[in-house]
Amino acid sequence: MTYTPDKTRYSNGMIYSYCGKSGLMLPKISLGLWHNFGHADSFEKSKDIIHCAFDRGITHFDLANNYGPPPGSAEENFGKIFKEDLSAHRDEIIISTKAGHAMWDGPYGDGSSRKNLISSLDQSLKRLQLEYVDIFYSHRYDGITPVEETMQALIDIVKSGKALYVGISKYPPHLAEKAYKILESQGVHCLIHQDRYNLFSRDVEKGTLYTAERNGVGFCAFSPLAQGLLTDRYLNGIPDDSRVAKNGFLKKEQVTPEKIAIIRRLNDMALKRGESLAQMSLSWLISDIRVTTVIVGASSVNQLINNLGTLESPTLSEEDLKSIRTIVEMNHF
Repeated sequence: MTYTPDKTRYSNGMIYSYCGKSGLMLPKISLGLWHNFGHADSFEKSKDIIHCAFDRGITHFDLANNYGPPPGSAEENFGKIFKEDLSAHRDEIIISTKAGHAMWDGPYGDGSSRKNLISSLDQSLKRLQLEYVDIFYSHRYDGITPVEETMQALIDIVKSGKALYVGISKYPPHLAEKAYKILESQGVHCLIHQDRYNLFSRDVEKGTLYTAERNGVGFCAFSPLAQGLLTDRYLNGIPDDSRVAKNGFLKKEQVTPEKIAIIRRLNDMALKRGESLAQMSLSWLISDIRVTTVIVGASSVNQLINNLGTLESPTLSEEDLKSIRTIVEMNHF
C-alpha cells in the first residue's frame, strides 16, 4: 500500500524550537534509530514507526554510521524507506548522521580524524541514498586527533555541500568551547551539541549546557529515558524481554534496589499527574529551554505514540521540578 503522509501532521500538537542561534527549527521530540532499525529487526515494523513519526510532526531523524545491527544497516533501512515513501518530502525533513566510533577494520575506521569523518560521510550518503545530510556530527572526541583537524574536516564538509550543518557529540565543555570557536572563525556555526541527558545522567549540567547556550549552540538530549529505566518496565525488577536480560547497553548492575525505589516514587508522582513515567521524564527535559530536542527511540508504534503524549502533559511547575529532583537525589544519583 502506498504511504501518504497525514495532512494534519503540522497541526496535531508537535512543538518546534529554534536550534540555538540559528534559523533551523527542530521538533521537541525527534526519532533516533540507534536500536530497532537494523537488519536484525523487522523492516516492516521500522517502516511503520517512521511513518507514524512523520505523521505526528517528527521531522528530525537521527542516525549514525554504526547504528544497526549490523553497523550501517540502520542507514540502509532508513534510506530505503525514505526513497520509497518520503523522498517527495525531502525539504520537510532533517536527517542527521555521525561518525567517530568504530565502523570498519584498520586504522582509519574509528576516531575523529579527517580521513575517518570524510570517508564515513561518503559511505553514509551511499547507504542513505542521499546527496547530502542536514546535520553531520563528530560523534566523539577520540582523545588523540587535534580538535583543529576534526573541525577543519567539518568545515570542509559543509563547504562541499555534503552537510548543511554540523554538530558535535559527547565533547567535554572545554573542548566543545574550542570547537565552537574554530568553526565560527571560518564562518561555520556549530548548530548543535548532542549528549546523554536524563534524570539519572546529569553530567551535562556541569558545563556542557552552559557552554552551548553561551555560544548560541542548540542541545540535543539522547538516552532521555536512561535506556528504559525511566519507564514502567523495571518497577518490579528485570523483565525477561528487557534490554538488561538481552545483554544490551543497560547493565544488570545499573538496576539496583535503590534505583528501583526511585523509579517507583517517580512513577507514583507521574500517575498522580495523569501521565506515564516516560512522559514525565521527557517533560522534565523539555521544560529546560536550553534543550532544543529530545531523541526518543521506539520499538513499536504504540511506544512512540506514548512518548509523544508528553506534548499533551501538564506543565511541570517549579514545585514539581523540585519534587522530582528531591526524589532522584535521595540516593545521590
